[in-house]
Amino acid sequence: MKPFIPEAEWTREFPAWPGETFRRALVVAAHPDDETLGASGLLQHLHATGTEITLVVATDGEAAFPAAGPAERAGLGRRRRAELGRSLAAQGLPGLEPVWLGLPDSGLAAHRAELTDALREHAAGRDLCLMPWPDDPHPDHQAAGRAALAGAPASAHCWSYPIWLWHWRRPDEPAPPWSQARSYRLTEAERAAKTAAVREFTSQLDPGPRGEEPILPPEVLAHFDRSAETFFRQPPARSAPVGRFAELYSGSEDPWQVATSWYERRKRAVLLAALPREHYGTVVEPGCGTGVLTAELASRCDRLIACDPVPQAADQARRRLSGQSHVDVLTGGVPGALPTGPVDLFVYSELLYYLDEADLTATIDASVAALRPGGDLLAEHWLPWAPEAPHDAAAVHARLAAHPGLRPLVSHVDEQFRLDVLRRR
Repeated sequence: MKPFIPEAEWTREFPAWPGETFRRALVVAAHPDDETLGASGLLQHLHATGTEITLVVATDGEAAFPAAGPAERAGLGRRRRAELGRSLAAQGLPGLEPVWLGLPDSGLAAHRAELTDALREHAAGRDLCLMPWPDDPHPDHQAAGRAALAGAPASAHCWSYPIWLWHWRRPDEPAPPWSQARSYRLTEAERAAKTAAVREFTSQLDPGPRGEEPILPPEVLAHFDRSAETFFRQPPARSAPVGRFAELYSGSEDPWQVATSWYERRKRAVLLAALPREHYGTVVEPGCGTGVLTAELASRCDRLIACDPVPQAADQARRRLSGQSHVDVLTGGVPGALPTGPVDLFVYSELLYYLDEADLTATIDASVAALRPGGDLLAEHWLPWAPEAPHDAAAVHARLAAHPGLRPLVSHVDEQFRLDVLRRR
């Protein structure tokens, strides 16, 4: 077995866990004790703030000692289930009854489809999915994390917790997504409850039945006796599905209250004021939604091309702009619906962060190519990370600033959104 990495080598610090509140959370563990080691403090916090928690445990952890026979493994599985029950009580979660899937310990990779189907069922309607890190060195943790990601709804924030990373990887190894790491700092009470909860897993703390080394020796436990727990944000790998937005429009004509909310009205006023020119020739507004901003832009240009991939939204925008002969509203998304130019102004309002890497690159490049020299590109995005978004506002605006064909002109950042205007060189 490779040597464990000492806890003293781990000195990394991460930004604080975001302050979102969640209504319903799915917590996934490959084995009984994973969730306690990696996320006990956060689970206690979620419970205390009113989050409804469902804990799904993929295996009984019966294969902890490979030399054990079938009867011994069955007995260990029963013991580990009981240990988890006592551990949850020690954390102040006695009413949290785990959902036991009973899949083979040390064999989850061969049951990915079954695991994904089960987790998809339990993830329905959740706004938070917490899972083992999908790249954790333990193959069961990898399988559980990847299955949870595959089964999570598009509307759920997905976060993962590493376990074996801390003692099987070195701090300077590049694999972990450190830029996506956040720390939840435990209160003294949460830390004490976590310590008591970990002590309940005696089958993992004591030597095995044939004198095997404990699964959780002191040098491993040291990684989980920290004042903070580390989580990796797991953003979607693909562009947000159009069906997700169609679902929102099917439930409301204005799902974001674009026409009425103070946030949207203020953001729109800042956007219009930030435009460096009073009047433009051709303006393109991808992701126009119901056309509220489109109507404002229409008075600032000779021609306006707006588009949205959701037919319900595009239809509303057409009706709103029906009297404006210089405005065309198309049904389509980026990058496919972008015109080839020449364009004097592109307006991207809360759209670019919903694109995956390939679509984001293609959209930015196509937009810059379509701009006239001296033309402008305005991007405005909400600062919190939307669950459907592969990127956040900071990453998108950094990409725009780094493009060799653009130079910065106007920038605005406040506690809610970021706006940048960049000019074609």
